[in-house]
Amino acid sequence: MLSMSTLASLSKLFTYYKQLGDKAIAQVKDEDLHKVLASDANSIAIIVRHMAGNMRSRFTDFLTSDGEKPWRDRDNEFVDPGQDRAALLADWESGWACFFSAVEPLTDADLSCTVYIRNEGHTVMDALHRQLAHYAYHVGQIVLLARSFAGDEWTSLSIPRNASQQFNTEKFAKPREKKHFTDGAK
Repeated sequence: MLSMSTLASLSKLFTYYKQLGDKAIAQVKDEDLHKVLASDANSIAIIVRHMAGNMRSRFTDFLTSDGEKPWRDRDNEFVDPGQDRAALLADWESGWACFFSAVEPLTDADLSCTVYIRNEGHTVMDALHRQLAHYAYHVGQIVLLARSFAGDEWTSLSIPRNASQQFNTEKFAKPREKKHFTDGAK
């Protein structure tokens, strides 16, 4: 039986990936938000635009309408409109706000309900897992691009190179505790 603890864990994971994206994007110069590594590759701006469009489509009327909305223009999400940082971040925040406003009120009873994405039925839990994988994939791309563009100015978003032993020493010096790995993450 699925429980709210599962939903709470998923919510923490979505928050974690949003924060990774936030921290990576913050380390990129404005002009690098639109830089691509190959002619058919996506920039950070395009990935943000695609994710935000996906979130608005999937989570507007989440429990009552198909997740692929007729008003969504997915192909246009992959065209860089040249937004400045403020507009790009507003789009990013809008997508995440739509997502969280749909997920936060879910209850145990909702978890086994069926939602549709392109006319394919998924339980709410399966739909959330699908989106978690999708968003983690794209946030990973954002982090990789940001890391490449920031160069020596990059601040690690996890355990920095050559610091694993120190990190583990600090962790094992503390008493054991049960908590979600994102609690207290840097």
